[in-house]
Amino acid sequence: MADTTRPGDPAVRPVATDPAAPVGATTTATDSPMDSIRNAPGLVSEVLTHVSNLVRKEVDLARTEVSENVTRAGVAVGLLVGALVIALVALNVLAAALVAALTELGLPAGWAAVIVGGVLAVIAFLMVTKGVNDLKLSSLAPSRTAKNVQRDAATVKEHI
Repeated sequence: MADTTRPGDPAVRPVATDPAAPVGATTTATDSPMDSIRNAPGLVSEVLTHVSNLVRKEVDLARTEVSENVTRAGVAVGLLVGALVIALVALNVLAAALVAALTELGLPAGWAAVIVGGVLAVIAFLMVTKGVNDLKLSSLAPSRTAKNVQRDAATVKEHI
């Protein structure tokens, strides 16, 4: 009987021919349980390599996401500084001009100053609120990475 295995192919080996099969035909058998046990360290090594690569990629994603969030936080701080500058300039320059204009329209100077100051305070408050909301810790957390890690953990649990 001719050997039909290829060198280095431990998974397939010839076995005795079936008496009912045509002359010269052979059948193949898979590895025995002992061969599977010998291949287990290689499988474990491969799984560990895949898990290591997955963890490395998730850490890289987290690093990138945190970097993007820190950039957004920098923009938010810039908004806060801009709001402060605008509020100060507005209070110093426009307040006097608006109070003078309202006084010329016949409104007492005190009431004109209260109206102008109130409008400018509302504008500054809205800008500060927006900046503070953008700086909250929850907006800085790497949420995409957390979702990916949860999905990866669920996938691993399904396959184990």
